[in-house]
Amino acid sequence: MRIFVITSFFFMIFGKNLLAAEAGMPQLDPKYWASQAFWLVLIFTLLYLSISKFFVPKIRNSIDVRNSKIKDDLDEAKNLKDMSEKKLKEYESLIVNAKREVQKIYTDSKKKLNNDIQNKKKSVEKEIDDAVEKAQSEINNLKKNSIDDILKISEKMTATVIEEISGDKLNESSIKATISEVSKKKISNYL
Repeated sequence: MRIFVITSFFFMIFGKNLLAAEAGMPQLDPKYWASQAFWLVLIFTLLYLSISKFFVPKIRNSIDVRNSKIKDDLDEAKNLKDMSEKKLKEYESLIVNAKREVQKIYTDSKKKLNNDIQNKKKSVEKEIDDAVEKAQSEINNLKKNSIDDILKISEKMTATVIEEISGDKLNESSIKATISEVSKKKISNYL
């Protein structure tokens, strides 16, 4: 720009008829060069000042605002990422703790259930054993009582059969002795 101003100034001073201004191009006529140079300098100066004082600061401000916004967004994204990683670690630790607790509850429940089953099994087995013993004692008592009853019935039947067959009534003590002797030999088979 400086070269252009110097050249224009040089042509204004020294070159009055250097260019063909008479041919119909007034901008090449040296008598108009001073006003053209004035307006050129004025317009470029105003343009330079307006660009440097108004537009460049606004653009620079917009760039600065954009940079600060980007920086703030990046900082916020980093903070959110850190927070999400922290929450993820907390979540994973909660999951691990919950799994441990579930495993502990499972094993405790299993042990308790096994203990309950064993206790109930023992009590049921004891009840069964008691019932079996009671039934066996009842059976033994019944056998003993039934043997006495059978002996009495046998004595009566034998006396009745002998009386009906022979017509004579035998001595009850001899019948009793004979039946007890036979029963002693055979009773061991049934007890």
